[in-house]
Amino acid sequence: MREIITIQIGASGNSIGDAFWHVISHEHGVDYSSGRFQGTSALQLERINVFFNATASKRFYARAICIDTEATTIENLHKRSSLYRPENFVAGTDSAGNNFARGYHTDGAEILDAVLNAIRREAESVDSLQGFQILHSIGGGTGSGLTALVMNALIDEYPDNLISNYVSIPSPQMSQVVVEPYNALLSMPSLIHNSHLTFCLDNEALFQIVSRNLKMAVSGYEHINHIVALTMSGITTCLRFPGQLNAGLRKLYVNMIPFPQLHFLIPGFAPLISCKQKEFSQGTVGELVQQIFSSNNLLCAVDLRHGKLLTAAGIFRGRMSPREVDQLMTNVRNKNLSSFVEWIPNNIKTAICDIPPRGLKMSATFIGNTSAIHKLLQRILDGSSIMLRRKAHLHWYTGEGMEEQEFIDAQKDLQDTLDLYKRSGEDDSEKMNPEGTTCPGCNEGNDQK
Repeated sequence: MREIITIQIGASGNSIGDAFWHVISHEHGVDYSSGRFQGTSALQLERINVFFNATASKRFYARAICIDTEATTIENLHKRSSLYRPENFVAGTDSAGNNFARGYHTDGAEILDAVLNAIRREAESVDSLQGFQILHSIGGGTGSGLTALVMNALIDEYPDNLISNYVSIPSPQMSQVVVEPYNALLSMPSLIHNSHLTFCLDNEALFQIVSRNLKMAVSGYEHINHIVALTMSGITTCLRFPGQLNAGLRKLYVNMIPFPQLHFLIPGFAPLISCKQKEFSQGTVGELVQQIFSSNNLLCAVDLRHGKLLTAAGIFRGRMSPREVDQLMTNVRNKNLSSFVEWIPNNIKTAICDIPPRGLKMSATFIGNTSAIHKLLQRILDGSSIMLRRKAHLHWYTGEGMEEQEFIDAQKDLQDTLDLYKRSGEDDSEKMNPEGTTCPGCNEGNDQK
């Protein structure tokens, strides 16, 4: 099998990860509480080893490493389910205090060896490891600092395996921590140079989906995490069930990423409508196609009309006609040629899985690589630049061993990526310089993948 190791880092990463295991354990017929198989179909077991390990007593457990610099979140997961392997819980003794420097240099560094040992144990127990998926936020200290530290180690120890990141990106409108812009900025070099696929989960867009689309009061992160979990379930559908397109991380990487540095992807999901709206929904494939290209259904506060799509993929689930799906997706491209770059022909792909998600007859998941992402990157750059100009709160980072130059270097990396995305949306393909897109983390070994 082509196994994947899931690494959940920080409070946000573990919360999203727990919601993800809730969703896919049900899809594979595994009881979330006990780990026992209770499914009814052989398809549920065919590729279950991609994300789950089986024990001698025929129990399944999540191939997940749960990490935090404090033990509270980890202990809650341990109490909640037997789906997690106790040896894969790694916790420190003190919180990173919303400080990248503490997650990277001090508190995170103390538990790095334990984290790598847990990852190594899982990697050595599988037949054919295809890569890692890392769930984290870049607003907090653990999700930003410790994740960067872990990713640097993964690149050194597993250079031939892909790394995909599901990243919660802070929003100024939803911010709870004043130094979030610094943490987000300092996370970017690691994501730019070490990640192969970065799925951007924007808190601003997620809150808007819950309040605007679902007409629900936002009282916590439960509904938001479920939306993210449904989207992750859609993205990984072809990895977990029989299919042709994007049947592995590498195929997804090849189809979606034109240049190594342009790997920041925007996910979307449909349907995302309230119970009242369901009464007026036709429940057709055409509706799903229309919704996944709508900015209201994207998990990132980006308007697709403000840029051009380099590549796009639609993953459909449920009983539907493949011919109808292909025709509708092709029509979208033909009617909106100005919204797609000219220098990548046939840059829209589709995949279909007969197994729908829980509670829905059919669904669609969108993955887009668009030049409009530069607005999100610009938001991160602007937020940190305002504070850095006055050196506000900088002493919290320099006091933990960082230097001001590290902030300036991070800004330069982010600016280069931002400019590259802007150029990628231009019609003249000669303005794209492949040599300029090669990043230090994308070495010859990675290029040969």
